[in-house]
Amino acid sequence: MNLMNFPTLVFILSLGFLYLAAWFGSRSKRQHPLPEEERGDFDLVLSATLTLLGLLIGFTFSMAISRYDQRKLYEEAEANAIGTEFVRADLLRADDGTKVRDLLKRYLDQRVLFYTTRNPGKLSKIKADTAELQNELWSAVRSDAVAQPTPITALVISGMNDVLNSEGYTQSAWWNRIPIAAWVLMAAIAVGANLLLGYGTRWTDWRLLIIVPLAISLSFFLISDIDSPRGGAIRVVPRNLLSLSRSLSAQ
Repeated sequence: MNLMNFPTLVFILSLGFLYLAAWFGSRSKRQHPLPEEERGDFDLVLSATLTLLGLLIGFTFSMAISRYDQRKLYEEAEANAIGTEFVRADLLRADDGTKVRDLLKRYLDQRVLFYTTRNPGKLSKIKADTAELQNELWSAVRSDAVAQPTPITALVISGMNDVLNSEGYTQSAWWNRIPIAAWVLMAAIAVGANLLLGYGTRWTDWRLLIIVPLAISLSFFLISDIDSPRGGAIRVVPRNLLSLSRSLSAQ
């Protein structure tokens, strides 16, 4: 189980750990007070640590956004490839063309389900049905191409290649997540920053002590939500595929 697929859990755990780090730092100050002559050096270290943490959060957020945009682009590419191949099916013999169009409609339904489902059990079936439909689609255009190897059938074959390849590109984009090592590094620096923050503060009110852990936890929540293709609230809606499905159903 990938913890990053559950943004709410990421928020709760990070808030708890970061607040505990700040509280522990605040408690440690009572046993080992910070000498005033060292206050300037300590503030410099604290500022540098918080700045580094802010940069890491910013870079990681940028990585999550770029991956989200990539998933959106591939969804659009899938819709374009399927729609183009549906039109090119008219170039095949009547029986083969009708079969390809029917298969493409069923294939389109599976692609919409891929984007909208959150159930892992249903997802396994969707992937199996998608693979089976891909085999049937390829067999349908291959038989016509073998019987009539012309530039026209080559165009249909090329379009089918785009349909099949676009699904693979989409799957690769959904697997392309922020590395766990990056999360671990960012979490470690966040814990260290809150330890220093708690140790260096002159106040002990928990309402003030929780502000920075809360801000960092909200940042982690937003990053994990955007980076999670299926577990977050911010997901890629297959608008292009749904629009194509309505268009084909109306024909």
